[in-house]
Amino acid sequence: MSNADQKLTILPPGHPLEGRVSPPGSKSITNRALLLAGLAKGTSRLTGALKSDDTRYMADALRAMGVTISEPDDTTFVVTGTGKLLPPEKPLFLGNAGTATRFLTAAAALVDGTVVVDGDQHMRKRPIAPLVTALRALGVTVEAETGCPPVTVSGSGDFGADRVTIDAGLSSQYVSALLMAAAGGTRPVNIELAGEEIGARGYIDLTVAAMHAFGAEVSQVSPSIWQVAPTGYRATDYVIEPDASAATYLWAAEVLTGGSIDLGVAATSFSQPDAKSYEVIARFPHMPAIIDGSQMQDAVPTLAVLAAFNETPVRFTGLANLRVKECDRVRALSTGLSNIRPGLGIEEGDDLLVASDPKLAGQTLPADIDTFADHRIAMSFALAGLKINGITILDPGCVAKTYPRYWDELASLGVDFEGDRP
Repeated sequence: MSNADQKLTILPPGHPLEGRVSPPGSKSITNRALLLAGLAKGTSRLTGALKSDDTRYMADALRAMGVTISEPDDTTFVVTGTGKLLPPEKPLFLGNAGTATRFLTAAAALVDGTVVVDGDQHMRKRPIAPLVTALRALGVTVEAETGCPPVTVSGSGDFGADRVTIDAGLSSQYVSALLMAAAGGTRPVNIELAGEEIGARGYIDLTVAAMHAFGAEVSQVSPSIWQVAPTGYRATDYVIEPDASAATYLWAAEVLTGGSIDLGVAATSFSQPDAKSYEVIARFPHMPAIIDGSQMQDAVPTLAVLAAFNETPVRFTGLANLRVKECDRVRALSTGLSNIRPGLGIEEGDDLLVASDPKLAGQTLPADIDTFADHRIAMSFALAGLKINGITILDPGCVAKTYPRYWDELASLGVDFEGDRP
């Protein structure tokens, strides 16, 4: 049976979820640290790291480019680089890993040779044209016929210009990709935003913090301009914090069941943007009438499913970027919610209106949830199954993208299942 054919039905526990769960390491930080360690000269030890599909794709791609990476345990990467990436013998296959794809596309400019960056059928629908345009402006030869992967980068080992303007309206990852690659050039590079709009600006802060840790010099000249010095990177030991996006499911499960789940880390200790969602989750069942998801995008699926049980309806705004994630998450959320009950999730432009009803809890409303192979859709709709009988998650194995032990962690808290538990 293929993963796509698997089904998993969540059985409402009927009791508060209690226990201790340690969220996996941050995907966003792990993939940044892997790349920077790979670009550095020397050996770096990354602890607290996430081992999942997305980080495996990044690690394997770096290995194909001459970086030595060992994995002494389940949360550690030991990375030894020469300070220079080599052209891989074949195209880099990165699945549906957006961070790996965007970051390596820019880093490929530092390779003296040709790099082809490719992904699965989902990744081949995700836009990368703004990054391609920016790299061309920096003098890099790049081809991406469809505006999505595959991308062919013919690198020269350096950039041919010292300033670039990038449209980051669709993704902050384009900016992060340029910032990290720029430190590997031979001249200072100014990176400027085209306009003020940027998806999830907080992730750029994560990038700059990681760059500093690996010895780079980045200064913010203005709210929309960064200057990166040509320092290269130096190897270091780096501790990766737990994944805030993963924590959102556990925070929501706690309030939804009236339980007590100890994550071993306070919500205020996270540096990742999705941690801001804790303030919204803590207000359940009195969540705000309007929630702007633009700066905590990966938490929106969690919040939307939780909102189904809120006392009053909730409108989610700032969701345009969610349409170009692993799937069209606005559509996936409205579809899944309305499979539970017609009209529960309604799209209005790029907004999502959740017609909340606390009386949903305890009902039997059989619904097969199409995850569209999206880990966040699978994990968020599992929350509905904690309170509603009959919620079945299709392709539950897709959670391996960022949280391979998700179903095991729920089971450890007292949740039972029927069907194909990965």
